[in-house]
Amino acid sequence: MIDISVWFFISSALFLGWSLGSNNAVVLFGTAVTSKMVRFKTAAIIAGVFVVLGSFISGGGTTNTLTNLGGINAIAGSFTVALSVALSVTWMTKASLPVSTSQAVVGAIIGWNIFTGSPIDFATLSKIVLSWIFSPVISAVFGFLIFKVIKRTLLKWKIHMLELDSYTRIGLIIVGAIASYSFGANNIANVMGMFVSATPFKDLMISEMYTVTGVQQLFLIGGLAIAVGIFTYGLRVMKTVGNDLYKISPITGLAVVLAASLVIWLFTSQSLEDFLLNNNLPSIPLVPLAASQAFIGAVIGVGLAKDPLSINFKVFGKISMAWVVAPIASGVLSFILLFFVQNVFEQKVIDPIPYQITATVLHRLDKEEIDTKGLADLKDIRFTNNKVFKNQILEKHRYKNEHLFKIFNYARIDSFKIDSTLVNNELNTDEYSPEQIEGLKLLHGTAYSHKIDFENSVFSGREEWSYSGNKLSDKIIDDKKQFLEELFRVRK
Repeated sequence: MIDISVWFFISSALFLGWSLGSNNAVVLFGTAVTSKMVRFKTAAIIAGVFVVLGSFISGGGTTNTLTNLGGINAIAGSFTVALSVALSVTWMTKASLPVSTSQAVVGAIIGWNIFTGSPIDFATLSKIVLSWIFSPVISAVFGFLIFKVIKRTLLKWKIHMLELDSYTRIGLIIVGAIASYSFGANNIANVMGMFVSATPFKDLMISEMYTVTGVQQLFLIGGLAIAVGIFTYGLRVMKTVGNDLYKISPITGLAVVLAASLVIWLFTSQSLEDFLLNNNLPSIPLVPLAASQAFIGAVIGVGLAKDPLSINFKVFGKISMAWVVAPIASGVLSFILLFFVQNVFEQKVIDPIPYQITATVLHRLDKEEIDTKGLADLKDIRFTNNKVFKNQILEKHRYKNEHLFKIFNYARIDSFKIDSTLVNNELNTDEYSPEQIEGLKLLHGTAYSHKIDFENSVFSGREEWSYSGNKLSDKIIDDKKQFLEELFRVRK
């Protein structure tokens, strides 16, 4: 039986899911509803069903990105960050602005990092920000091209108006359902990603062949919250974008939704990522996408293809301003709420993480040409407070943030122990080579207190764990390493 306090903490994620659904319903079926091709209730039911399916079946592909940005490890901290996002998004929704929940989530996580003294992974942050920039641009290009293709096709085929309406309605429903599935798979990380590392749900065995994991249960609940948001409050934002930004006709709506859904799929599909890597091509990062930005970009692209003068750029400017305000407001609110939750309500918003600079850590930093002269004075001293550790490091040298992040990452004390029983029971011999399995068994009983010690002992200098240069093969190696790290981590 799950403690009632757990449901209280998860309630902020459910509130966030509701806000996400109500604010982003416009991306999925807004054009179909505002063009009066599909009734709102019908659209909301279809969107809700496919959002839940996408969340449950394909959710989690983008969760690691947010975890890398800020690993919130206390449920009170997760609750507070999710609540700040939900309040920010609800505020924007009240103002009838399709704000990006992804931006609000990132802002809130950065607020948590600043409050707890945790370093920010700017490599991950830049990846996310670039998706904010490129997704509306790509959507605009797709929208422009798709509308041109549809227009030429219609002129060539000369379809009767009644028949055209029927085809358009069917197309809007199909494309909306696909977009809803992709949206659920992509954005469930925004709703439940902050709770994944400490899910309160135990795995549920349905049959001998199928088990619903605790994470999947989280995603199912989050998907249902999104669906409720779509049904209860989605119509208001649909009207803002559909009627104010650009007058959307049925054909225009089809082009817009198709363009936006393609972009959501690009940033969600693991199959596409594997295809690109297999052909040694740059992959598209799997990040929780700013879906509203993709939609607005598609609206602009179709508008430029059809009639540039009909676009209300004043409304577009208002929406763009909301994209800037959302992460800032969410970050500030997150910082303030974390202060109150920790100091007024006396809840732990971060579990203490021990850090210790060892000879191995100094050697690793030296290899990466990071100045370690001052750090030698901190050797073998254990720190359990992020802010104290950070201040001590910065007193020795004004490190760049990227170097500070690496020092934190390498110095973190994190227990591992190799167990050959786990090797026999958990590793699939079709995926792991005999050399990889045998190498692990030879290390049975070996314990490590730092991740880099674990990596050096298990992977470094071993041919079976070396990279080939093929991007897909190297990604598979990285996935195996990550799985083994989780497998042999000692849970406290």
